[in-house]
Amino acid sequence: MGNMYTMRPDLFGAIHCAVPLLDMKRYHTLLAGASWMAEYGDPDTPDWDNFLYKYSPYHQINPDIEKYPPMLVTTSTRDDRVHPA
Repeated sequence: MGNMYTMRPDLFGAIHCAVPLLDMKRYHTLLAGASWMAEYGDPDTPDWDNFLYKYSPYHQINPDIEKYPPMLVTTSTRDDRVHPA
């Protein structure tokens, strides 16, 4: 949902983003995140510029868009894939 939110905010009146992974620059520093680098790529290498940056919702917020739709972000203490911080 994070990518849809930043790529096409005009399609939504509101978004519920449940247990998201939104920051692809720092995901590997959170709990089990380092084990995902084989799948997602390593943000400390050219993978960041070549791939990860393009779909990191946190880094794709466009300051030229005056208003994004409201977003409800929910997390869980039982999902070790996404840090609740």
